[in-house]
Amino acid sequence: MHPGQSTLAGGPTPPVQRFLLAVVPVAAVSIAGSLVTTPNIPTWYATLAKPGFTPPNWLFAPVWTTLYILMAYAIWRILSLPKEQPGRAAAVTAFFVQLALNSLWSFAFFGAHSPLAGLVVIAALIVAILATIKAFWPLDRFAALLLWPYLAWVGYATALNGAIWHLNG
Repeated sequence: MHPGQSTLAGGPTPPVQRFLLAVVPVAAVSIAGSLVTTPNIPTWYATLAKPGFTPPNWLFAPVWTTLYILMAYAIWRILSLPKEQPGRAAAVTAFFVQLALNSLWSFAFFGAHSPLAGLVVIAALIVAILATIKAFWPLDRFAALLLWPYLAWVGYATALNGAIWHLNG
């Protein structure tokens, strides 16, 4: 079965609603994160001691844009499944929990100027991403695989966040 097909009553989320549920929240998190992060890059973030494996600032925007596109497509695929499909509701919930934690990290680290708070949030985010991948896997393996680059980047960001906390604590 592929996205959009349905064998159960009720079918998948309708296309326009599916698009809105997949794209709008992910775009909102991206925009909110950018709004809280961007003003802090040349000010607070520039003053922090950073480890040698810190990437150049210009790299973050294209990486996150790509990851957000992959995330939106992954949840779009899950929303394409019949609403009554066992595990679908839990997978959708897991996705939106991790998305909320993704947003919270920007506010904790950049908004509150707290690498420690960012580290606490990002640790929870790693767990939530893993739970989302696990929930997606039996429903749509491709959707689950789309989240692996995100997990890898957040793992790297966790190491970076931890090093920044250590160097500036």
